[in-house]
Amino acid sequence: MIPLYAYRDNSCDPRKCTVKRLEKAGLIRIVPKIAAIPRNSLILDPTAEQALSPADRPVRSITALDCSWEVLDTGMIRGWRLRRALPFLVAANPVNFGRPWKLTSVEALAAALVILGERDQAVLVVSSCTWGNRFLELNEEPLGFYADARDSTEVLEIQNMYL
Repeated sequence: MIPLYAYRDNSCDPRKCTVKRLEKAGLIRIVPKIAAIPRNSLILDPTAEQALSPADRPVRSITALDCSWEVLDTGMIRGWRLRRALPFLVAANPVNFGRPWKLTSVEALAAALVILGERDQAVLVVSSCTWGNRFLELNEEPLGFYADARDSTEVLEIQNMYL
């Protein structure tokens, strides 16, 4: 199992927070500031220039940024060695159902785990939300293709089939 972390800025309702659900289930460690993220962790960052791919499998941990992207100081993470964007996927969460790239942290972490070959852990992660399995069902085909890709370039080629 890949250790999971989340930086959480407390900008969302804790009763609806998917990361808090993961923490309660013992599946993730929440860090209070970006500086507390392990330096060797892969950060899921939609502004990253490189897409996540199976070539990233040797990662030591994955970190989700559970915060408002409108207020996040992205300069704090730009120098991070391992930053990856997720490819095209469709949200299954109740707020953004059917919208591309509007994933919760649980959905983002599950997608990353599937792409990195950790499907069983992804299923465990999405089980923390009643709608979680629906995310894997909605994205079964693209996630399968992404997980079979060789590298980031191939992931982007596959993504283009869906755009």
